[in-house]
Amino acid sequence: MSRAELSRASGLTAPTVSALVADLEADGLVADVEPPRESGRRRGKPSMLVAIQDDAVNLVTLDLSPAGAFRGAVMNLRGKVLARGRVAIGDALGARAAALVPRLAAELVAAAPGRVLGIGVASPGIIDREGVIRQAAHLGWNDLPVAADLAGAFGVPAHAGNDVNLAALAALHFGRTPARSLMVVGIEHGVGAGLIVDGKLVEGEQFAAGEIGHLTVDPDGERCVCGRRGCLDPLIDAARLKERLAGATADERARVLSTAGAALGRILAPIASALNLNEIGIMGPADLVEGPLTDTAQLTARACTLSPISASLHVRSLSSDLDLPLLGAACTVLSGELGVL
Repeated sequence: MSRAELSRASGLTAPTVSALVADLEADGLVADVEPPRESGRRRGKPSMLVAIQDDAVNLVTLDLSPAGAFRGAVMNLRGKVLARGRVAIGDALGARAAALVPRLAAELVAAAPGRVLGIGVASPGIIDREGVIRQAAHLGWNDLPVAADLAGAFGVPAHAGNDVNLAALAALHFGRTPARSLMVVGIEHGVGAGLIVDGKLVEGEQFAAGEIGHLTVDPDGERCVCGRRGCLDPLIDAARLKERLAGATADERARVLSTAGAALGRILAPIASALNLNEIGIMGPADLVEGPLTDTAQLTARACTLSPISASLHVRSLSSDLDLPLLGAACTVLSGELGVL
């Protein structure tokens, strides 16, 4: 856009727009570019356009959710991956696992071709707005100030959020769905959900919105780690599913996954009805998520909702979109440092 167009679109005065553009140019974030050539163009010199410089700065993003390893990437402002990194975690828990986070970050900061604007972290668990992981049980973390630790170690701003919440933000902002209200469910390590309503992330009073894994599906079901019976978590958590599928025939496999999908669908139905959601995505290992689990979850959720809602409700697999948490981590940096998204 030209400066005049920016002024009209923003409602700011021309001198204010020029001053703001000058600040962004000084940071290397925008630059003047020639307008495209057009036939029949009016006489006179055309106004220069202000364009975002996608590669002006780099974003370092970490995904601490995959089983067995932490993953990371260096991205540009558009979320294009410029470099990747990975560190195996094996059986590390607590402080040993936490020590691997700056190790991966250091590898990625070194690989960044330009100035690092900030570090974004997508992690399992309950995470507050200060980037403190209040609890990530499967990693043995409690009150871990991951954002502050990374900022102190590398001298750049750092931000952190729940991995499934950030995956939902990525689906919204990086073109994975046209929906403005949606839910993403993750089953990789327990069961959690990221919820977007009218373009806004819902975090809840205790930053625990979307903790659907311990909703009761069957009061007489198996005992859960939380101490109650019949929670959703042991029915569809990836590790528990893999245990039940060990040595299963094809028919038994389909039955186990369909049962898990039906349990999930019964939980999704009232949420979809209360919020009139059209789009629900499921993240997790492709061999578990794709097929009977997702198909049955959709059928069950639709069967339990009123027809105007069920007709538009789509439950789909996101198992092939492995970069969603990384893109979500990029969202935290873009929001925190540039005020966008």
